[in-house]
Amino acid sequence: MATCTAVVSASSAIEGKYLHPVDLLSRVLPHNGEALSGVRMVQEGGERGVQFFSPTQAHTFPSSQLFINCPLFPAEFSIVATVKVSHTRVKKNEYLFAVVKENVDQLLLGLRFSKEKVHLIYQGSMGRQRLSFKRIRLMDNHWHSIVLAVSGHHATLTLDCGIPLELIHKQPFPSDLSTEGSRFHIGSRRKWKGLFSGLLRQLVLLPGSDATPRVCPSYKPSLVELSIPTILSNLPVKSPINDVLLPPYETEVRVTLGSKPACTAAEQGQLWFDTLKRGLFLCDGAYWHSMLQEKDRLDYVDDYQDLYTTSETLDIELFQIPSVGLFAAMAHRANKPGSAIYRWNHGHFQLYQNISTFKAQAWKQFTIGRKMFLAVSNSVGPADGERELSVIYRWSNKRLKFVRYQTLETHSARDWEAFHINNEAFLAVANHRTENGNHNIDSVVYKWNPGTKTFEVNQTISTSGAYDWEFFTVGPYHFLAVANAFDGTSTQTDSSIYIWLGGAFQLFQTIKTFGATDWEMFQIGNRVFLAVANGHMLCERGPSLYTINSTIYELDMTTKMFLKFQDIVTYSAVDWEFFSVGDEHFLVVANSYDGSSYSLNSVIYRWQGYEGFVPVHRLPTIGCSDWEFFTSAEGSYLMYSSAKAPLSKVFKLRIH
Repeated sequence: MATCTAVVSASSAIEGKYLHPVDLLSRVLPHNGEALSGVRMVQEGGERGVQFFSPTQAHTFPSSQLFINCPLFPAEFSIVATVKVSHTRVKKNEYLFAVVKENVDQLLLGLRFSKEKVHLIYQGSMGRQRLSFKRIRLMDNHWHSIVLAVSGHHATLTLDCGIPLELIHKQPFPSDLSTEGSRFHIGSRRKWKGLFSGLLRQLVLLPGSDATPRVCPSYKPSLVELSIPTILSNLPVKSPINDVLLPPYETEVRVTLGSKPACTAAEQGQLWFDTLKRGLFLCDGAYWHSMLQEKDRLDYVDDYQDLYTTSETLDIELFQIPSVGLFAAMAHRANKPGSAIYRWNHGHFQLYQNISTFKAQAWKQFTIGRKMFLAVSNSVGPADGERELSVIYRWSNKRLKFVRYQTLETHSARDWEAFHINNEAFLAVANHRTENGNHNIDSVVYKWNPGTKTFEVNQTISTSGAYDWEFFTVGPYHFLAVANAFDGTSTQTDSSIYIWLGGAFQLFQTIKTFGATDWEMFQIGNRVFLAVANGHMLCERGPSLYTINSTIYELDMTTKMFLKFQDIVTYSAVDWEFFSVGDEHFLVVANSYDGSSYSLNSVIYRWQGYEGFVPVHRLPTIGCSDWEFFTSAEGSYLMYSSAKAPLSKVFKLRIH
């Protein structure tokens, strides 16, 4: 049994016989009325709620913020929620909130609902337990309030202050459920799958007692209030005079145009139209709240900066160093003076550091704990006959430079991929061919050894002219996809997707590709996609084909396989880059060669739902080898590198 009593923060100290309610929703909403990524405020039925669009980190907070004196979740508690859900939008299972242990991605506790069911899921002494209330009709596009009270073997659920529905469970709710190392996720279970699709107005944890008598009976049973976030409860205040019968044209409404005015008690209930952002805001007496704001959209792409380099560039790696800035590591073909690292300064990239490399192919930035690293894949040795060594560099906070840290023997390495699984760090290298020209060789997955503080071989995987690794996670599963480009005789070869099982990657699916050079994984809503860049089709007779289809695959949850979604004609494609602007999603392809010229248009495609991706912008490029998207205080940008000219370019996205 636990030897301490869980106490929910100092603000929830005992007051009389009650504990203070803990407003979980307020903890992930801005207090100053500013916009929050992945969330919008919607007013329906005379009341405000929030709608979640993505399970971002901004919608979470560590459990330690609540459970200060002891990490145990209260053995007796209530959850009060007010929701509005349409039956046409709800998925199979959606979470109002979840408590997830971070390092092992374990669900400790969650409130989930599906059509006509509400489930409380928690980690008990006998493993995962579930309390399920059936025939709970929430999906009717009306506001509803739920009070779930748990104590020992008993759990009751009260909908709209009606007759409580009681469940008696064989196992009592655990008194030793530790929340140590976990986070609260509001509106999701940390992942896209299970994202709450409705409106959420209230989400309150009341430790130690049943909240029902505190909110029921009520003259508004579907909108009972225990603790509503200020941003959702502050509707315009009516004039003290009786203006109910006044026609609209007799009410006084002032709209201020231009830059942001003051918002005080004198301006309460007044409107401000931001002419720059095209947004309409309402003053509540302290803050401006967004009422209507035009969504960002990509209209034009402007040529912004020509970055002249000492050599052709095969790859760009963009990354942030906290308190230092945004950097771009460029993989240069020439050995002297090596590859360059640029820093973003006052809206432009400027040379920051040169690093010795040997026909560098790619950079990969990653962190382990508080340490930051850069790995470069060298495709040749320092001199003929010498073994090839790819190098890992570490950022020195003292010198403000990257310094040599570890070398690893590789074979014409084309790519590094860094990732974490269960709080362990890994680094995968794509070995392209041996020194004698054999393309059917092993690529290697290295694992970080915390004792020696070095990477050591964890697993070898047979590859054929490997060009790229792509790591991604879907739900609790981890995947690693390799782009195989050449098997020694043909570019028509299988590229493979591996799944992490039993401490190693095992084959999950093979996909026929043609000189594959890149995989790009991305998600749109709950849909998971993989795009492959096909380089060229090598023919035994006749010329090789460079104008071929690259393909987008979608993960089918029924067959549990990636199935073809869309073919796109490309010209020796070597890279895909996915990015979003507002609610719009884009893919840009690096077209490098059409069989006769390297001067080609690379294309930006926009997601059109049922139509898939359609071309919207064509950008002139020369031997394009990589695209990267980034944002800064100055705006949003696309950057490309050239494998045929010592020139990289930055394009600025004109967003309206």
